[in-house]
Amino acid sequence: MKKYWIYLSFLPVFFLSSCSDFLEVNPQGQVTQEVFPTTGSDALLATNASYATLRDWHFHSGGFPILDIMSDDAMKGSNPNDGLNTIGPYNNFSITTTQDGLDRWWSALYQGIKRTNVVIEKVPEINMDEALKQRYIAEARFLRGLYYFDLVRAWGGVPIVTSTNPPLELARASKEDVYQLIEEDLLFASETLPAKGSYGANDLGRASNGAAKALLAKMYLFKNDFVNAEKFALEVIQSGEYNLEPNFADANGKNGEHGMESVFEIGAMENESALGDQYANTQGVRGTPNRGWGFNRPSLDLRYSFEEGDPRLDATIIDLGEELDGILILGDGTTPDETYDEDGNLIEVECYNQKVWIPGTSTDTQFGHNRRLIRFADVLLMAAEALNENGKPGEALIHLNRVRARARQGVPDILPDISETGQAELRDLILEERRHELALEGHRFWDLVRTGKAVQVLGPRGFVSGQHELLPIPQNEIDISQGTLSQNPNW
Repeated sequence: MKKYWIYLSFLPVFFLSSCSDFLEVNPQGQVTQEVFPTTGSDALLATNASYATLRDWHFHSGGFPILDIMSDDAMKGSNPNDGLNTIGPYNNFSITTTQDGLDRWWSALYQGIKRTNVVIEKVPEINMDEALKQRYIAEARFLRGLYYFDLVRAWGGVPIVTSTNPPLELARASKEDVYQLIEEDLLFASETLPAKGSYGANDLGRASNGAAKALLAKMYLFKNDFVNAEKFALEVIQSGEYNLEPNFADANGKNGEHGMESVFEIGAMENESALGDQYANTQGVRGTPNRGWGFNRPSLDLRYSFEEGDPRLDATIIDLGEELDGILILGDGTTPDETYDEDGNLIEVECYNQKVWIPGTSTDTQFGHNRRLIRFADVLLMAAEALNENGKPGEALIHLNRVRARARQGVPDILPDISETGQAELRDLILEERRHELALEGHRFWDLVRTGKAVQVLGPRGFVSGQHELLPIPQNEIDISQGTLSQNPNW
């Protein structure tokens, strides 16, 4: 299935292009921000450019999957010395205000916000088809809500920028004000965007009303607004636009790109150009075959947490000696196959994240992985969680067991349906199901924080209550602000 996008930079000069489709473009000329966008064609270019941040390596938590590494699902990975002082501290919460990646992530998100603000501010003034104009604005507002959602979860209250010419000094807004902006943007998007199925082949990957409603449901879960979380998750489920892939591996794999389970994903091409995405290469098998750097190694804790016989374990972790698509996985010669602590306890084995595997024989192919930011299984589990919190355990079980039914892949003797209706007990079961269904997809750390489980689960790894719920504001941003920005508590 083809993938579509455009790469367009919105720093002082705009690189314009004709777009035969959403991804494949050729640079043609230059214009300044003062005269762009002014036409319907410009509006399309500006809207397409708002998506470009999603393929920026820095968009993915600064380039490295630190959210998984900070959770109990993963370790730093790669060989023992690679990134030891830069990425290693995320393993044990010894990070500082100048830690590698935080400034890149922060900057990438605000770069994306700048691009969306061009559309939101300038496109309404263009004389063009009104319905198309509103769709472009809604796409940009969906993306702005997405970028701010990452910011508020990672750092809490952050500066709110809604203009292409903001003041030079912007203080931090409250967390509540940031969430209000996200809510307004996503509500507009949910009411204005078309359904996913309304887009043609040349527009695969654009934001839809289903994507906006799913992101709203997730946002409301983070705010503990379970009534609205239930409402929007159920609207996505009842839309009939989405379903679970029959094969769990396809939910993140090549065969499921833009498929029935994909609510919103990042399209990419299999090359190291601006149309590729280095997210999967960062985590790809290191050594033989050489598919990447090998960061984000699945932890033993994750491995042993799966229920007996759960097929998702094999579809989540690549082990040495395994054969995938005819390729034997031998791994990295500079990485121990097994690592033991000083007491002789096994603490790590060389293995890799299978959810980012792309068939092929070179590192280039890994750049073509389509990262699923929202998939239907996540929506089902969000609905189950909200329904349980709203005192509807029977309804919650329907959606929870739908996920488990797909996971068992037709084998009747494994992963039996859950029948527990006690709210506290079912809450824990849903959280565990999220862990196994969504492992290594960037959800686990924030799930533990928002449910109040982080201290209990991550305390042994160094998590400190009152500090590590939020990341430190990058020190260089505080320095540049000359004191306008304040640091998060206990950093």
